[in-house]
Amino acid sequence: MAADLNHAGGRMSSIAPGRIVIYTLLVLVALYYLAPLYVMLTTSVKTLDQIREGNLLDFPLAPSTAAWAKAWSGACTGVSCEGLAPYFWNSVKMVIPAVLISSLIGSVNGYVLAHWRFPGHNVVFTALMVGCFIPFQVVILPMARLLGMADLANTTTGLVLVHIIYGIAFTTLFFRNYYVTVPDELVNAARIDGAGFFTIYRRIIFPLSLPIFMVCFIWQFTQIWNDFLFGVVFGGAEAQPVTVALNNLVNTSTGVTEYNVNMAAAIIAALPTLVIYLIAGKYFVRGLTAGAVKG
Repeated sequence: MAADLNHAGGRMSSIAPGRIVIYTLLVLVALYYLAPLYVMLTTSVKTLDQIREGNLLDFPLAPSTAAWAKAWSGACTGVSCEGLAPYFWNSVKMVIPAVLISSLIGSVNGYVLAHWRFPGHNVVFTALMVGCFIPFQVVILPMARLLGMADLANTTTGLVLVHIIYGIAFTTLFFRNYYVTVPDELVNAARIDGAGFFTIYRRIIFPLSLPIFMVCFIWQFTQIWNDFLFGVVFGGAEAQPVTVALNNLVNTSTGVTEYNVNMAAAIIAALPTLVIYLIAGKYFVRGLTAGAVKG
């Protein structure tokens, strides 16, 4: 017994230094990646005098939320304000319908490509995969032509349509790869029992889809919220998303660079995606791995 205890103690003493090294490295890496966020947060509540005279890593001496208020509401001159608030809500109005619609269409497409064989289904799937690798710049002119014909240019509705069309290829790929793990026998049994296309989808496929829906929601939300190119090209003065407004705010020359306002604005623009990942990040990983193996 004593020998076993000595052996166990020797093993723990030999493992402990390795664990210490691993945890130390993890802490250092975490600090390295969190340092920019710390700088942004502290700078956003500092005064301009402390920013000019101090160090980036200095803790705020007199924290203030004035820069946050200015970044959100703006400094009004005459009848115009330069805050992010209206553009933030433009992004909200754009991202929610675009994410929901593109994910739902991708779900139905993935279901068809995974369990309903029709002539040319492989060609359709290949075309959709190619669509995942088409750069944004390639579709700008066709999209502009389409929006002009539909009288949706420079509108939030037009931006929603653009992101739905561009996102369908990705959502279809995600759902198709997930649905091929659903046994064909389950779908065939439902067909034998008289279930049709939408009945099978509603009662069998859809209830199994929560993990991959989370993947698509997070993926599409991140891509659409962070998009700048489509927003600056297709968004009019009243429909620009928050990323375009952030660029305009940071690059507006007023004689004095207000670093605290710029940092606060950047955090406001990035906050929704950060919250989404903090809340649903584990579901994103689960959804990606759920369809990795068939059987």
